[in-house]
Amino acid sequence: MPRVSRVLGSFISTASSGVIQTMDLHILDHRLRVTCVSKPGLELYTHPLIKLIFLRNRTRCKFFSLTETPENYTVVLDEEGFKELQPSEHLQVEGSTWLPLNVVSNGNASSSSQAVGVTKIAKSVIAPLAEQHVSVFMLSTYQTDFILVREKDLSVVVETLEVEFNIFREEGGEPVPVHRQDDWNGLQRNGREVLHATVHPVLIPENQFCVMSLDPDTLPAIATTLIDVLFYSNSPKEGASVDQKIEGIKFFSFSLIDGYISLVMDTEAQKQFPADLLFTSSSGELWRMVRIGGQPLGFDECGIVAQISQPLADSDISAYYISTFSFDHALVPEEDIVSVTEMLQAQRKDVSH
Repeated sequence: MPRVSRVLGSFISTASSGVIQTMDLHILDHRLRVTCVSKPGLELYTHPLIKLIFLRNRTRCKFFSLTETPENYTVVLDEEGFKELQPSEHLQVEGSTWLPLNVVSNGNASSSSQAVGVTKIAKSVIAPLAEQHVSVFMLSTYQTDFILVREKDLSVVVETLEVEFNIFREEGGEPVPVHRQDDWNGLQRNGREVLHATVHPVLIPENQFCVMSLDPDTLPAIATTLIDVLFYSNSPKEGASVDQKIEGIKFFSFSLIDGYISLVMDTEAQKQFPADLLFTSSSGELWRMVRIGGQPLGFDECGIVAQISQPLADSDISAYYISTFSFDHALVPEEDIVSVTEMLQAQRKDVSH
């Protein structure tokens, strides 16, 4: 399985091992913006994006993620990085400041459960936040999973999750314990009626995906290939429809976060990179995509991630989850795609009855 060297620890199931572990939730020291660059406007942003990828010491950006989909490019970055993106009609910016959360398992117990990723936080984090009407934006990487929440929702997040987790806020690289009564002065939960999330249509393209990493010191060695794949490969025009029976879908994600690189690409794109520089898990597992949404999802609907992650958690199926400006994307092991497809079809039938 992947993530044998997760940055902040792995999610470990305790039920099967019988060992009780405390779980820590870290509020990381980044304030993020979620943006979208249109495909026609890419040439305006090619230079700043290349700068953010390859010249991070010059930009002081410590959290950067760029994901290409058929519709557009989603760019998630911290305030230092955001300064590099000049306003234009081709840049959309979601109005909120987002904070990344990360779950850390602080025990050493082993477990027979092998599922990783969003699956392991479905019931402890994703579902409770959906019940409190907190919208989340997910970013899974090779190393770990980031749960982005709006800064204005942080008091609700802390109050909701402090029963399950020890919560820390990172300040200057040091974790500082957070307690609701210390910082929030009795701020109340959202109090809004919990709405049942719309069951969105899903698309399951045929291409296989790899989740990989790279030593940052070798990044210059793949610079030409990476620039070509991201900025100069032939892609569908913006607004091009995605056929429900599509054989493949354009999806490429590059993240450089606190010095760790993560890449998600299909096997065709992988062939363009030197095999000896990119590394993945020892099993070399391939993944299939479940793309969520028929129309752009927006940022205010809650429960979309839970809708996918809950049934995966019930079946102990691993999943990476990458939200973008328009749609959500779950990656599941190729050997599980048939059961996942059947599971989602049954979910739609249950809702329609």
